[in-house]
Amino acid sequence: MTASVIPDYDETLRELSTDQGVLRYHEFGDGPPLVLLHGSGPGVSGWRNFRSNIGLFGEHFRCLILEFPGFGISDDWGGHPMVTALSALEVFVDQLGLETFDVVGNSMGGGVGIGYDLAHPGRIRRLVTVGGIGRNIFSPGPGEGIKLLQDFTENPTRDALLRWLHSMVWDPATVTEELIEERWALATDPGALESARRMYGRETFAAMIKMMNASDTPPQWAMMHKVTAKTLLTWGRDDRVSPLDMALVPMRTIPNAELHVFPNCGHWAMIEAKAAFERSVMGFLLEA
Repeated sequence: MTASVIPDYDETLRELSTDQGVLRYHEFGDGPPLVLLHGSGPGVSGWRNFRSNIGLFGEHFRCLILEFPGFGISDDWGGHPMVTALSALEVFVDQLGLETFDVVGNSMGGGVGIGYDLAHPGRIRRLVTVGGIGRNIFSPGPGEGIKLLQDFTENPTRDALLRWLHSMVWDPATVTEELIEERWALATDPGALESARRMYGRETFAAMIKMMNASDTPPQWAMMHKVTAKTLLTWGRDDRVSPLDMALVPMRTIPNAELHVFPNCGHWAMIEAKAAFERSVMGFLLEA
């Protein structure tokens, strides 16, 4: 595939007013709707996750990069950002009038996509996940990257951010000075940092795990046999946030799923294995 140009940030930025606050998103390209959902972590945004991919994806799809509440771009809806993310997606696609659509979700974004499919069967045509779903089988949990994320949340220093960023990738050269600077700027925003502590503060995280273990509601990984969307699971073989063994449950239980593993690649397959990721995703989405 030929190299694609990164679209302009300001020209693609949109706002959507909701009862809970303003949702911001980026729109680029023409064709059937493709909703791109970002992961979690210090300084994350949908634009930073997918800006290098939508130039190509936009040649075939109307790309819609949603900025979830609680990450410093859209208005904060309060509560736990991983919980409000699903509600935000529901509001977003309904207000835009999307009856059916495709989804590419990185880490948490993939889990939100699965959650939406379970709640609204048939609305998502095809779903692409990038790491981050399933459950640990052979590796201990939480993964190394999650522990380093907690370290940063508890003590937000540049060194802590750098250690976490390096855990996200296989090749340290991926972590450029530009990446560090833009992540640092958003990660240390008071609102974004407070939101991050609602997710990854050690006491909060432990309480969430305890609540999930005590709940009568089955965990998401136990419900994946009900996913209706045709699904492409993508994974970095060297993912230190969500190790590859986590892919086994979704690969085996999602009824219509395939798995593509990228060598020499960490948690950000769409960035670190960009060309191979785009070939796999485009082939999957455009397949008749």
